Amino acid sequence: MYIGESFIGSGPNAAHVNAMVGPRTGPVGNAWAGALSSPTKGHLPFMVVLQPGVPVKPMTAFINKADLRGDTHENMTWGPAQAGIAKGVQECLLEGVLPPEAENDWCVITAVWVNWSADNADMVFENNYRAAKGAVIAAMRQEPTLATVRAAVTAVSNPFYTPKAG
Repeated sequence: MYIGESFIGSGPNAAHVNAMVGPRTGPVGNAWAGALSSPTKGHLPFMVVLQPGVPVKPMTAFINKADLRGDTHENMTWGPAQAGIAKGVQECLLEGVLPPEAENDWCVITAVWVNWSADNADMVFENNYRAAKGAVIAAMRQEPTLATVRAAVTAVSNPFYTPKAG
């Protein structure tokens, strides 16, 4: 199993994607099947498609981290965010980031944050495309390295909080 993360952009159109990648016969495959067969109120996992009837290879599940709230948020999630995830994951297979056997024998789970205030479909698409691709690349490279983590621990921060110095 490979696990990766990527955060791209800022403000309400930013994208945060977590990805699990691995064989269908292992824990990722079990989690993939469980996620798609266990929707809950506001969280409706679905298969990512490039176009209707053309799913991404390897088969990819989209798990929304933000509960669906209203037409605009739902459309941003199912429209540009999904399209961005589709393009990012598919390019990873086509460009050799994922091994050839991933095409039919692996699956991908993406946990995707779409802000309830997202208001620019093109930015949501671009940020999710870059975040999906980044998360899969990080997973397959097993990044970050321990050296990167060691350096980052001295200046912990995220887009929502930076501790006061001292």
